[in-house]
Amino acid sequence: MNDMRPARDASREQAQFLRVLSRDEAMARFEQALDPKPLGIEEVSLAEAIGRVVADHVPAPVDVPPFDRSNVDGFALRAADVAGTSDNSPVSLTLNNETIACGSEPQLTVSAKTATPIATGGPIPRGADAVVMIEQTDIEDDLLVVRRPVGPAQNVSFAGSDMALGEVVLRKGTQIGSREIAMLAACGINRVQVFRKPRVGVFSTGDELIPPGGKLTPAAIFDSNGPIVCASIVENGAQAISYGIVSDNAEAIESTLRKALAECDMVVLSGGTSKGAGDLTAEIVGRLGKPGIVAHGVALKPGKPLCLAVTDGKAIVVLPGFPTSAMFTFHDFIVPVLRRMSGLPARDESIVEAETAVAIASDFGRTEFAMVALSEHENGLKAFPLAKGSGAVTSFAQADGFLTIEALADRLPEGTRAPVTLLSRDVQPPDLTIMGSHCPGLEPILSTLSEKGVRSRTVAIGSLGGLHAARRGECDIAPSHLFDAKSGTYNTAFLDDSLTLVEGWRRMQGIVFRKGDPRFNNLPPDKAIAAALADADCHMVNRNQGSGTRMLADGLLKGAEPPGYWNQPRSHNAVAAAVAQRRADWGVAISFVADAYQLGFIPLTEEHFDFIIPKTRRHRVPVVAFLEACESPEARRALLKMGFAPAPKAA
Repeated sequence: MNDMRPARDASREQAQFLRVLSRDEAMARFEQALDPKPLGIEEVSLAEAIGRVVADHVPAPVDVPPFDRSNVDGFALRAADVAGTSDNSPVSLTLNNETIACGSEPQLTVSAKTATPIATGGPIPRGADAVVMIEQTDIEDDLLVVRRPVGPAQNVSFAGSDMALGEVVLRKGTQIGSREIAMLAACGINRVQVFRKPRVGVFSTGDELIPPGGKLTPAAIFDSNGPIVCASIVENGAQAISYGIVSDNAEAIESTLRKALAECDMVVLSGGTSKGAGDLTAEIVGRLGKPGIVAHGVALKPGKPLCLAVTDGKAIVVLPGFPTSAMFTFHDFIVPVLRRMSGLPARDESIVEAETAVAIASDFGRTEFAMVALSEHENGLKAFPLAKGSGAVTSFAQADGFLTIEALADRLPEGTRAPVTLLSRDVQPPDLTIMGSHCPGLEPILSTLSEKGVRSRTVAIGSLGGLHAARRGECDIAPSHLFDAKSGTYNTAFLDDSLTLVEGWRRMQGIVFRKGDPRFNNLPPDKAIAAALADADCHMVNRNQGSGTRMLADGLLKGAEPPGYWNQPRSHNAVAAAVAQRRADWGVAISFVADAYQLGFIPLTEEHFDFIIPKTRRHRVPVVAFLEACESPEARRALLKMGFAPAPKAA
């Protein structure tokens, strides 16, 4: 062997182990010298985006779905017309003279005692508020005979129920997989801003090493470190550049190191950290640039010979030669740094057992996989079903995993301890679970938290649903805008001793309508409602029961149920979309969506959108971080820009 290493005396041969550092000190020195962070931003096509990391929050440019649509093949009708229907007491309806297929725009209104044939995915026609499945009907003498009742909104997916216009569908730092590709494609997005992948040069040193696939000679071993390090680099969001195997030769090692440093953002080599060989590698690394070696010898077992260096802003890591030691130190020291350079969050372990928070219904006779989201509870993990419908992209994208319900069961009872099959080994419950009323004002706050590494999940179940979840201790925060007519206050009257209230912001609720509609234009609220109720062809779009907006709308109607009353989507966006697309003529929503959909707006009341918090969770770090983010100048500016008035800052 042509070995060019310099002569050494015994004292130099032992020098590398005179200052063995603790793990924490070695890591602190390494990160301080390197200051790891993303290396830049580039734009890639959707086809190139798999595995990349989102560099900025991606809002939905459209509603998904863009219109109310049928979830089944069947007939669009008014639910009230088939109430109480059974095999023994069927109801006959007149069939309208059109069939709605996917991609066809309805032309006829579904009036009382009529129905329109509709295909799965077809737009819901004006006047209809439900769809009956075709197998629950018959055709007799040109009439539709319905043998099963359907409730309002049954078998209907409302506009924006999957992803709403302006909603952040991918947050900064999200790694794009097949589910995220589906979300981007469903929104019509074909290019995305991502962090540049770090280029990491990899090589192994040792005259005894043979590449996999080569011929094993006496006293030689196959190089396993190089391939496994390259694979781990790719797993953690970076690009591995292999420089193969380099002999134990000072000139060859230095030449390869300089080439890799010129072409890459980091260099990882394995072997050559033991006494003798380690002095050779350390001497070469130490003269390549400043600050040089920051740790050589760490109090780890295995992994003591680890060498960490930084050369002119680029890391050089010399891993121990034994594979077990090499991978232990790689994952302990290099993965956290590499993921930060890649824009990825820290890597966590997954949990695979949870308790069902509610009963999960299933169709008897077939095995069902229920997508669930996980949240922390004082007794362990809770699993919440994500029931957005089979056509919803986000049911899969937002799920942590799924529960299996066997074919001979019609439900999984509440409180069942069941295994959760995780969709990814990196899945963890969010740091912050928010259940209750949704508001676009939450988006800038949650985006701020995500940039700080706080993972959050929102489950929009209405103010009352959130209140009950908070009482059961199943969420951290329950956004609410419940009005108590007796006291004339928002939210406080609904608290008990287990809950506390933190004020959020004020937002204006009002009647939304198409600009220029004489039934509403320039009229005060009472006269506008009177005009709407006086016109039998004036269709309302309502909100889901249990929501604060539904309670406000019911107060305006004073018991009246105009056409469309039972058309009850779960969001302000869906209300605005129904009016803008002429499937309804009016509804109650916040001013923010009226502006977004260019609708007319009659102010009704400035309501309080506040946060109900279980007292046992009030001082959790993620909850404190959320409340601090709400009071930050950035969040308050964003809220004001959206038309919301932040509550006075807490004393």
